[in-house]
Amino acid sequence: MAEADLNEVERHQKIVKDICKQFVLSDGVYKRIKEMFLGEIKKGLCKYTHESACVKCFMTFVEKLPSGCERGKSLALDVDEKRCRVLYINLQGDRDFRMYSQNYPIPPQLLVGPGRDLFDFFVECIADFVSNHNLENHEFSLGFNFGFPLNQKSIKKAVLTTWTRDISSAGVVGRDVVALLQDAINRRGDLRISNIVIANDTTSTLVSCAWKYREAKIGLVASTGFNMCYLEKTKYLQLIRNNVNSSPTMIINCESGAFGNDGILNFMRTPIDVTLDKNSAHVGEQIFEKMISGMYLGEIARLTMLECIKAKGMMRGRFSEEVRTPLIFDTEDMSQIEGDGPDNYAVTRKIFQKMGYKEPTNDDCENLRYICTVISTRSANLIASCLACLIDRIGDPYLIIGVKGCVYETYSNYSTRLERKLKRLVRPEYKFDLVQAEGDSGQGVALLAASAKKRKRDK
Repeated sequence: MAEADLNEVERHQKIVKDICKQFVLSDGVYKRIKEMFLGEIKKGLCKYTHESACVKCFMTFVEKLPSGCERGKSLALDVDEKRCRVLYINLQGDRDFRMYSQNYPIPPQLLVGPGRDLFDFFVECIADFVSNHNLENHEFSLGFNFGFPLNQKSIKKAVLTTWTRDISSAGVVGRDVVALLQDAINRRGDLRISNIVIANDTTSTLVSCAWKYREAKIGLVASTGFNMCYLEKTKYLQLIRNNVNSSPTMIINCESGAFGNDGILNFMRTPIDVTLDKNSAHVGEQIFEKMISGMYLGEIARLTMLECIKAKGMMRGRFSEEVRTPLIFDTEDMSQIEGDGPDNYAVTRKIFQKMGYKEPTNDDCENLRYICTVISTRSANLIASCLACLIDRIGDPYLIIGVKGCVYETYSNYSTRLERKLKRLVRPEYKFDLVQAEGDSGQGVALLAASAKKRKRDK
């Protein structure tokens, strides 16, 4: 490479790195975020500040984690923004079970249409599954895993507080989703479901992991969305009426994606984060989630790339029509780019073609990889800050964090970065392991349904 060309490459790299500096935070900043999150947890748990808290810390009414000895048969309905999954699980004790399931893609029009149609579709999927597996003559408890922010009133009642991830199905926010599902079951009239219990995906992940590992105390979902839950001592739960409860512990659903909705994190948010929020369906909501989850990382990277092109640090300063298109670049693209080996840009070049660039230079490819690495690393580090807070709060010498989600499970080097930063932020006397929860969140809520059926039978 000629000296002039080398100087040009270095100039481009400097432009890109200067623009990306805003995503590179010190350990001091992450420790400050950790302390802020602790303050938000305390606000969410306090009866005087709960209403105004961003991190709501909703009670789940799941008071005990499974022992592994549970027995019974149940169904589960596991819902996210893309599909619903119906499961049958047969718990056979001694941490043994049999399970089968079926996925049903949710038609996009249902996610923005009437809520009644959406819940009728869920019940149609359950009925199809029951018919396909010849279960019509059986009566079941149903575990309902609903992967959106819930304010639970009991194990059988939960109000949707807001839609996230650009969903806007009408007539559901502020309503009890268990009642909506039961109404849809009643309208259909041919399903023998006697009992419905409700949880969100994070709680279900922790329950699923705890069924195998007794040390599991925290649940984390790092996917298109983001949330955490943990096992809290009920003596700190001021929201319990008269502070009287039969169990010393309860799983708390943090709803941590809303951390920062009040502006507390504005000191570290970037102009790109602000732009992404303004362009989203729910402006001013889920501020923390918008900096870290798989739904948004690709768009943060695309907006950063636009800044680099504008500064003539990439693509010779030329904008393609495609690169201006929102959401054309996603988190899976980022992972594939980071997964390319050193000096290997085959996948990166294909992704550039999708964005309207047929002949990117090696310099362009390396700069895009750097953008992806900086943004995904910030995501992992921000999650580590909040996990460190929960580990310190629980105070066990050793615990397990149950984790689910495509970002954690499949993004190149993401889990390694998260664990490395977490070790730097947690107090040294506390040890932990991050364990990928087996099965999925549907398995966890099926466990809850089987356990609830047993408790009902024992009474």
